[in-house]
Amino acid sequence: MLCGVYLYGICLKHVGTFTMLKFQNIQLIQKPSLEALIPTLHYPKPESFSRGECALNPVRFFAIISMQRSGSGWFETLLNSHINVSSNGEIFSVIDRRNNVSNIIQTLERVYNLDWFTSASKNECSAAVGFKWMLNQGLMEHHREIVEYFNHRGISAIFLFRRNLLRRMVSVLANSYDRKAKLLNRTHKSHVHSEQEAAALSSYKPIINSTSLISDLKEVEMITARALENLNSTRHMVLYYEDLVTNRTKLKDVQEFLGLPLMELTSRQVKIHKGSLCDFVSNWDDVNKTLNGTEYE
Repeated sequence: MLCGVYLYGICLKHVGTFTMLKFQNIQLIQKPSLEALIPTLHYPKPESFSRGECALNPVRFFAIISMQRSGSGWFETLLNSHINVSSNGEIFSVIDRRNNVSNIIQTLERVYNLDWFTSASKNECSAAVGFKWMLNQGLMEHHREIVEYFNHRGISAIFLFRRNLLRRMVSVLANSYDRKAKLLNRTHKSHVHSEQEAAALSSYKPIINSTSLISDLKEVEMITARALENLNSTRHMVLYYEDLVTNRTKLKDVQEFLGLPLMELTSRQVKIHKGSLCDFVSNWDDVNKTLNGTEYE
């Protein structure tokens, strides 16, 4: 029985051009120069405090680029378990910070100048500072200006996606439901830290629109491919949630990409939807029938 969707390859067709992106195995879309292999070192001078004895310690800048319910929250907690990393969350979830390019750049300047304070901030002696940026939070609308800014400021991009798009869809629908239902003591939680909380949230089984399912999955493919294409010229690496789960050496690759001293990274977060997807979808038979015989089978 089919219990998941995995993404193997996609095409982008433009007027007069045809671009093939091998989505599953991309690490760097284009061969990097020797300079691109080394993260740019910065020496920020924050306005809100003094770095003191850490002023001579270099800082690397990064951004985690992802889509909602793709494992970015869990991945960020892993990064923040590093003693020298400050990843400041989903800062562009606030509309006013992304409603025009000027506000976006102003916000980025505060983050990379170490003048942005969150519970994750380790500002004085941070060796790497960044945040999470979802594709639907102004990034794609202003991608040209963002690429120019990233390249000018020496910011490394870490793309994080999911191969299993159907599992992501279930997570999106369940999370959307809980925003209203508030299954955990009348409190909405996007991430949990116990098996009991995970079981409570996974008890809701969404109904997936089987009529639009194929087109919905294709739309996610196209959004992701467009992001990779638009941000191609940045210094970047591409990760997949499934690889991080099954192969923790990927976390070593991330630390090396950021030029960090290697540490064992940990997270208290607990996966919500464990096991086969057919256990978490109300109309699984319809979904299975729709995907049978398609490229998503």
